[in-house]
Amino acid sequence: MSIVTKSIVNADAEARYLSPGELDRIKAFVTSAASRLRAAEVLSGARESLVKQAGERLFQQRPDVVSPGGNAYGQEMTATCLRDIDYYLRLITYGIVAGDVTPIEEIGLVGVREMYKSLGTPVEAVGQSIRALKEVATGLLSADDAAEAASYFDYVIGALQ
Repeated sequence: MSIVTKSIVNADAEARYLSPGELDRIKAFVTSAASRLRAAEVLSGARESLVKQAGERLFQQRPDVVSPGGNAYGQEMTATCLRDIDYYLRLITYGIVAGDVTPIEEIGLVGVREMYKSLGTPVEAVGQSIRALKEVATGLLSADDAAEAASYFDYVIGALQ
């Protein structure tokens, strides 16, 4: 839910007008829209390269995941790992566009730790892949856009710790 919707729902629940603070937050949200959309566009457009580079970094840092017995051992499992990195990048772009972590939380993080644990996937390795993705992705963005996007990567990383 965006800051606009949240503010309206909260004000309406209390049968009041939007407060000056709420209006200021909405103004900041609208003002940052161009940066958020630009960041999402760059990340979406470069997704294949970003996912590949993040995967390569993860596999260099964690050779155990691509070694025999590792969760990304073999072509099929490596592809599954890269698919998951792509999935998180997509969720992050949703959050960036919304200016809120709610889409990330509601679509993709509820129960994720439990799912990975049940599959025997090291959750910390998934978190490392998102850290690598953040490093690669923010390198493509302007400093302002990278700053805007960073918190969404950090939110996913935090959920995987």
